[in-house]
Amino acid sequence: MIRCWRLDDSRQTLVLGSTKDHLAEVVFWGPRLPDDEDLETLFRANGIDVTGGMLDSNPELSICPEATRTFPGQPGLILRDGSGTPLLPKFCFASAEQSTNAITLAFRDEVNGLTYTASFAINPETHVIEAKAVLESDRPTHLHWLSAPVFPGPQLADEMIDFSGRWCGEFQMNRTPWSPGMRYRENRTGRTGHEHFPGLILPCRGATNASGNAYAFHYGWSGGHRMVAEELPDGRRQIQFGHAARVESAAQTRFETATLYAMFSDDGLNGCGVAFQRHLRDVVVSFPDPDRPRPVHYNCWEAVYFNHNLPELKEIATIAAGLGAERFVLDDGWFGNRDDDTRALSDWEVDPRKYPDGLTPLIEHCHAEGMTFGIWFEPEMINPDSDIHRKHPDWALGGEDQILGRYQKALNMALPEVRDFLFERIGKVLADHDIDYIKWDHNRVLPLPDAAQTRGSYQLIDRLRAAYPGTEIESCASGGGRIDFGILGRTHRVWLSDSNDAIERLRMQHNAAIFLPMAVTGSHVGPRVCHTSGRTLGIRFRAWVAAQRHMGFEMDPRELNEDEAQVLRDVTSWWKRNRDWMFRADILRLDSPDPAVIAEQHLAEGGGRFVVFAGKAETSKQIAPRPLQLTRLSHDAMYRIELINREDASHLSRGDQILKSKAITVSGGYLMNHGLTLPWSFPETMWVIEGTLV
Repeated sequence: MIRCWRLDDSRQTLVLGSTKDHLAEVVFWGPRLPDDEDLETLFRANGIDVTGGMLDSNPELSICPEATRTFPGQPGLILRDGSGTPLLPKFCFASAEQSTNAITLAFRDEVNGLTYTASFAINPETHVIEAKAVLESDRPTHLHWLSAPVFPGPQLADEMIDFSGRWCGEFQMNRTPWSPGMRYRENRTGRTGHEHFPGLILPCRGATNASGNAYAFHYGWSGGHRMVAEELPDGRRQIQFGHAARVESAAQTRFETATLYAMFSDDGLNGCGVAFQRHLRDVVVSFPDPDRPRPVHYNCWEAVYFNHNLPELKEIATIAAGLGAERFVLDDGWFGNRDDDTRALSDWEVDPRKYPDGLTPLIEHCHAEGMTFGIWFEPEMINPDSDIHRKHPDWALGGEDQILGRYQKALNMALPEVRDFLFERIGKVLADHDIDYIKWDHNRVLPLPDAAQTRGSYQLIDRLRAAYPGTEIESCASGGGRIDFGILGRTHRVWLSDSNDAIERLRMQHNAAIFLPMAVTGSHVGPRVCHTSGRTLGIRFRAWVAAQRHMGFEMDPRELNEDEAQVLRDVTSWWKRNRDWMFRADILRLDSPDPAVIAEQHLAEGGGRFVVFAGKAETSKQIAPRPLQLTRLSHDAMYRIELINREDASHLSRGDQILKSKAITVSGGYLMNHGLTLPWSFPETMWVIEGTLV
């Protein structure tokens, strides 16, 4: 007997099928099929032939490939019983539930007392499929590996794109050719990680940012993941995502994966990016006040570090407000005896030496300057040199001889008493002060990977959010070390990188836009001399790079001369005037013909306006700029195009190019097929072009 199910939106169709009561497999995933397509015929047509040297029929590439079905690749489930004996499940169909946009399939192994359930839900607005797997056991079992429901890899993909990185160098794209065998990536650091962002893009042959078919995945889990992209000997391909292996230390009767977000695009990598951006912003994140404009941040870290001094902080706050800041964030150094990073983590009480009257005088000053107030915590960490560690050394995760990270250990977030302590201490600071924002940091990897640690952190954040629903939270982990849809289901902003180097930020923001919208991506104007790269960059470039995302400043504003201060005020004012529509805009990566230029187009909801940011990261190989093609415009419509920072043209831009003197009106067809020819520029220059539908 053949059973089939399908999910559709306006863009795509997902067809699942099962025969002989075996686990279902993905029979088709791609462009929308006709409503009257015969699914049983598709199932039969999906079968591949056999020849010499093969089995008499092919094992299913199911949503959880089983070793007992002679499957030749990575199985979707590896587990042992309570005594440590390996279990080799063989699942049979049990039930199916289907609604308009969701399917839940259950399969049972009576011999081993196991039930496997896979769920798929498609969002008709964002085009993202959410998939999850649950394993239930009649008796406690030990889990080694459980994949989220397995999807096939496209045959027309010649390469895969995944992401690596480091501190101050997140979201680096890797392109790896498909070949027989497995690309296996695993993050065992206990957090999402700079090194292994849990995302995968599979562009089909000829796909670009703006055109062609592509498939994309993101695993929404903050505790480390495992990715398998495998080409079997018969040529079929499978994609598996799940928690990092062996992170469940205890035998249990129930295990579940995080949500795997999957989507098909017929509009290149931008189709993937727009789907993920919208789904994250509109479905995953829940803003405390969705109608409130995203406030311009000022963060004091790179101005004062640990040297907190109330008169100096008030002076800085006044200057920051005059530049346009709307939220003041007090960073590390306000608590305990925290004079450097070797001490006092977990002693979450205001330092009376630095703040003899508490934080209220600084908060009231910020309010008088028109700013709200935010504060830094690193709740999951503890210094050995702290009152709490001396009192509760057993609260630390890992052995006494572990390698410290930034002179600190991790707290064991699986312990209820640890979570209760943190809720009480953090809650008291929030209850005693008018604080609307937390920068929640996580500055070291864990001494061992443990899924219970992530679940405990989630529980604490959920509890604090329920108690203080008006407080926004930013996820920071030495910059971009904990960015994923799991943590963003509980927070509202991410700190993409500890690097405020605008050249590095330009690249990182461009790549991260495949997953992250402007609304959640913090980007700050750093100091004239970058503290992490040593590079000196002009204020115009720094300001416009920050204006691509959720804008802020992170410097000592007293270093600015009047010209620099005016530039920053002007760019900040521009950002404030445009932030409402940019909040809901799609960030589209442009296919720049010049590798030195990193360009993107923010297209408003409805398509009535856009802004193009074209940043020059290095010297071009050719003399004159190459035309930059735009995307997703109406071919026959006319657009008013204006270079809004034409005054940034250097003296070596000597031509009488029209954009340097006036706005022009041209068709969408011209902009998409020929493109905009921009003025000549030095490296470290950003051109900003506004477009309006006439």
